[in-house]
Amino acid sequence: MKHFLLLIGFLVFATSIIAQTDEVQIKNTVLNYINGTSYNRAKLIEKAFYDDANLYLENKNSSLWIVPAKEYISWYKNKKEGEFTGRIGNIISIDNFKNIATAKAEIIIPEKGQRYIDLFLLKKIERKWKIISKSAGGEESNLNGDRILFIVSNAHFYGNSKLPTGNSFSEIVNAYNTFANAGYTVDFVSPNGGSIPLGYISTSDTLQKKYLYNHDFMYALKNTKNPKEIIAKNYKAVHYVGGGSAMYGVPENKDIQKISMTIYEEYNGIISSVCHGTAGITNLKTKDGNYLYKNKIVNGYPDSFEKKEAEYFKHFPFLIQKTIEERGGIFKFSPRNSSHVEVQGNLITGQNYLSSRDVALKIIENLSNRKKVN
Repeated sequence: MKHFLLLIGFLVFATSIIAQTDEVQIKNTVLNYINGTSYNRAKLIEKAFYDDANLYLENKNSSLWIVPAKEYISWYKNKKEGEFTGRIGNIISIDNFKNIATAKAEIIIPEKGQRYIDLFLLKKIERKWKIISKSAGGEESNLNGDRILFIVSNAHFYGNSKLPTGNSFSEIVNAYNTFANAGYTVDFVSPNGGSIPLGYISTSDTLQKKYLYNHDFMYALKNTKNPKEIIAKNYKAVHYVGGGSAMYGVPENKDIQKISMTIYEEYNGIISSVCHGTAGITNLKTKDGNYLYKNKIVNGYPDSFEKKEAEYFKHFPFLIQKTIEERGGIFKFSPRNSSHVEVQGNLITGQNYLSSRDVALKIIENLSNRKKVN
């Protein structure tokens, strides 16, 4: 019986590994298509498609325009290889079962104010994933190609306890929605990558309900990026999300610290946080060795608002306000249940979930003012 259970466990583990590998391969196939069409790399596009694949498109003359993959690839062969075409692509979701899969990608062309959704059907042929068909639809869009990086945690519990916690869903969606409406693309990164725990969810809240049942949005939270995948220069700002999870894994993560400070110091990017997300900035240091917030006003969830008699509080690794003040920061806050945002140049911090939208608006204002100057 023992050996039987071990065999079952091994098979489950092996199946999981294979599934992960397939998803990575599918992702790489779609990325070949995206990168090929974005930079006139016909060989990458050719690598993505099955030889006899078709693209089901539309043009001015027909609502169904069938283009063989070979013809489609030829459109890119006579152009300057490596030259940016104005297309910015992003994989939205992947769904696979055994040897078949579907994938969805968003393609935006900011200069033309256009957004396309590409739907792919893929099949594993001779151990290689190939696109066997693609269809696309387009619309006018305000997406500008600028990206914001949301930093979230993988911690499911308060420290080593069994007390469940999560990333604040309300903080995520309020900020995310604000950025999306302003034309920004949001990516998620966590210390380990992959799925994250969510907390403070209310389906009575219209906005939360909208995103909770949005497959593409939830796919992004289930498949957050690993820090190793992040290219700092691609982002205009980082945003540390709150919730109890924010106290664990994120503040001490060296890779995430490096990403944030590279964006801040090398690319004039913004570092922002809200509520317990401010824990994520406590260890950030500038190149001169000073803490990021030294002599600056910082906001977040105040220590005095914590329930010190509660079990969860016993597992806190540190106190946000106390740590910031001891390290030279100035911590200011407002009464409970009120929005409070502090702006110190490229450091923008907020007090609670009510501040999430306001923090996002301040970031957008900062970035918009730069464009006016340029």
